[in-house]
Amino acid sequence: MTVASGIPTFCQGIQHFAETLPGWEKYGSQAAIASGKTAIDSPTDLAAVFQTMLAADALRYLTLQVTASKASGHPGGFASIADGIAALIMLGYKNILTEVGHHAPGFYSTMFLDRSLEDMGIETVQQMRERFREMHGLLGHLSGQIPGLLSPAGPLGQGQHFAMAGALLHRDVLFPVTIGDGGIGEPYVMSSMAHFHTAYPEVTNFLPILVWNGYSQEHHSMVSTKPNQEMIKYWEGNGFEEVILVNAKDYDDANQPGDYVDSTEFSLEKRLEFTQAVLEATDKAAKSALGGRLTVLIVKQLKGAGVHKRGAQSHNLYPGDTVEKDYIVSALKKRALTAEAWQLVRTNLERAGGGSASRQAVTEKELALSDLGKLPLEEFPLKGEKKVATTAMGALVAYVGKKDPNFVISNADGNAASGINNINVALKIIHPTPDDTYFQGPKGQVYEPLSEDACAGLAAGLALFGSRTLWCSYESFAINGLPIWQTVTQAMAELRRPTPSTITLFTAGALEQGRNGWTHQRPEIENYFAAMMRNGNIFPLFPADANSIQACYDWALTTKNKGITIIASKSPLPVRTTFEQTRQALQDGGVVLHESEGKKQVVFAVIGDMTLIPAFDAAVHLEAQGIGVRIVSVISPRRLYRPDDTAWKTCTEPDSHFLDDQGFAQLFAGDALIGITGGASAMLEPIMLRSNCPRDTFAWKRGETAASAGHIMAFNGLTAENLAKRAKELVG
Repeated sequence: MTVASGIPTFCQGIQHFAETLPGWEKYGSQAAIASGKTAIDSPTDLAAVFQTMLAADALRYLTLQVTASKASGHPGGFASIADGIAALIMLGYKNILTEVGHHAPGFYSTMFLDRSLEDMGIETVQQMRERFREMHGLLGHLSGQIPGLLSPAGPLGQGQHFAMAGALLHRDVLFPVTIGDGGIGEPYVMSSMAHFHTAYPEVTNFLPILVWNGYSQEHHSMVSTKPNQEMIKYWEGNGFEEVILVNAKDYDDANQPGDYVDSTEFSLEKRLEFTQAVLEATDKAAKSALGGRLTVLIVKQLKGAGVHKRGAQSHNLYPGDTVEKDYIVSALKKRALTAEAWQLVRTNLERAGGGSASRQAVTEKELALSDLGKLPLEEFPLKGEKKVATTAMGALVAYVGKKDPNFVISNADGNAASGINNINVALKIIHPTPDDTYFQGPKGQVYEPLSEDACAGLAAGLALFGSRTLWCSYESFAINGLPIWQTVTQAMAELRRPTPSTITLFTAGALEQGRNGWTHQRPEIENYFAAMMRNGNIFPLFPADANSIQACYDWALTTKNKGITIIASKSPLPVRTTFEQTRQALQDGGVVLHESEGKKQVVFAVIGDMTLIPAFDAAVHLEAQGIGVRIVSVISPRRLYRPDDTAWKTCTEPDSHFLDDQGFAQLFAGDALIGITGGASAMLEPIMLRSNCPRDTFAWKRGETAASAGHIMAFNGLTAENLAKRAKELVG
């Protein structure tokens, strides 16, 4: 270990210091970001260029040493864009996002240097090393709990959603988002940005930065063979008006082979030229994006630039890749700064943007919400005419949109197809072609890309950033958007601030899609939500009717930091509940819709609305034979778990209410219990875990083409005859 005297306190834990730095005497005498300033004066100022280069090296050093401290983590990808990140910060931009979860240690290093991590008790490099990839510390991929970081980053293809959400809510703020070339070959990233730009052509203040380093996780990236001009045309062909490319190869004086080179191998003169080119390009791109042009910045530099290995081999560390390993030590020594230089870098980064990102990022405070007042609920009479539940909810959604200009509803398959065309009528589909026939125009609030990923991404991203939204989908297709929704709900569970829950409406369930066949009959998605309920902040809701769905949405709008899925039919169905019954069910989990006495008592625990039909028919059969029947509509299954079954205690905005044993017995105790669902049986788990009587489940098996919901239910065994037969077997 190299020992340096008089090092700043925050440097405790740095293992290698340089004795001198070439160019220091000329360019390092004072911070390029002066006291009281938030950015460098000019990207061509050589002192600013030199100090940007130092910042990039500091980020590389910390990224490698921190990951090597645990022989785990991903240093290579971030290393190839460290110059770009340093440039953004020196230019005063702090709302930086990433699409690449593997860049996490680099982003942590950035937050450490600008003092954001002090908000979680990390004040020295040693503390950062100790808490990297540890519980309550700096987890391997970005989460919702790290000060200064705007969004989580795990699966590829998600970061641009958060950048666009931020841009939509904060029109005068730049939201750069780094995008890896390993993921750019997939359609999600580009298609989501293309639709967003078509819908919101005036919102250009998000800036994708392509990290074009030639490699993905374990091999060359799929776009590594593209010539520069072809890459430029690719972005232009997808609607980008300003495409700015900086190629490290143009500055290489070390005769490195291949199209991708490492700028840290250049001479000092060429390193400064390259850094200045990145600074100027970043400045130009930022001003272009803020000035109304859809812009992308591309930095082409070899993956692993300045760290222990190059190419895909630099992607992550394996057991044995420790801080004592010779090639790790060698790389750290090459990137080492003097103690004075470390202090200079920190001074610049904490001054940039007006202070630490933990104080300046837009997500560090709650977004002000419009007052909704009292929702115009319409309570339909019991046993009156049949009503479409989704249409009843649509009227409330329209009201929310009228009251809240930031509100967005997204739907890939079309609101009209889900019985909620009243939303389109009131709020208008966002479209560049005005047409009253289709209720569309350029200033609407209904966002309709064909991609479920784009639908879920914008809606969930806006909710994470503090705005109200609703994502609608056919239950059969929503699976394509769930990864980003799940990412956001997990982030909300650990977020350091309250934010509106991310709410969904899933319609046109499997039972309604008979003629469409199995392609539209995929309620297995409910298994996904059943598993997520154990997170503690996930609430799948199954309203019984048009009254029930209104009460469910009314409740959902009052919640914070939760993921709430409302699953309902778009068919006219009987009205079986009052508002008050559903409000009680949102606390107790379910509500008794029917009860009769007999020599034995059978309980039907029913999830869903259409599935109530065979349950009521089965009751007639059983009661004719002297068997009593209680029908319970299970509206919020999560309430029926026991408190220790979920991780609610670890959630931001924790919800600790679960139905107690006495209440559970009042709903479900009997001589036999049958759980019924038109979806996945896992949703019935909370009930089956707690019931002690003879019991069974009737659930979805698979789809088939059929003429009606009744035929689909019959194909899956969900008939009154089968229910009555099994009930009699259970009660003996």
